[in-house]
Amino acid sequence: MKLPKFLSGKPTALEIISRAEWKCRHCDEIHHGISDLAADRPCQCPDELPIEHNGALRKDGDFLSEDFCVLGGENFFIRGVLEIPIQKSDEYFGFGSWSTLSRENFELYLSEFDEGLTNTDLSWFGWFSTSISGIAEEMPLGCTVVPQTQRQRPRFWINGDEHPLVEMQENGIGAERLLQIYAAYGHAMN
Repeated sequence: MKLPKFLSGKPTALEIISRAEWKCRHCDEIHHGISDLAADRPCQCPDELPIEHNGALRKDGDFLSEDFCVLGGENFFIRGVLEIPIQKSDEYFGFGSWSTLSRENFELYLSEFDEGLTNTDLSWFGWFSTSISGIAEEMPLGCTVVPQTQRQRPRFWINGDEHPLVEMQENGIGAERLLQIYAAYGHAMN
């Protein structure tokens, strides 16, 4: 007879994730529980392009910061979050991602970036431009960019019906699959 997991002493994947400890590469502090992951640049951005301060933003040539990317003075990207609910939990997994915006929408986003966007009815089309190991490796994907208020990063919603990210955003991700994603990014847990 096989014992239920809670009696076998072996923690479930969700318990492993919930107990995890993470050392943040930005603040150098230890965080606990579910942790978001992030891409530091759009997949179209060359690795050798240095990350600069947001205040140095240039819209001609190439530029990369924590929140903005401009390539060739013609392709504009913003950083946002792809949120995926975790099944059997009230938690969300966030992946810091990038999407294109038209020049017009990029300018509008910039005009309200420092003060914090106040128009909550905005949404824009963009091309999701972040490769997520094992899930979204073919780029770009059409997405809806939904700006947030109070200086929160925009939320990205993948468009279409047939992509695994659409399924995950609608139905959530299992903790076992989330453990696989963490492992693919060097955060293996037991």
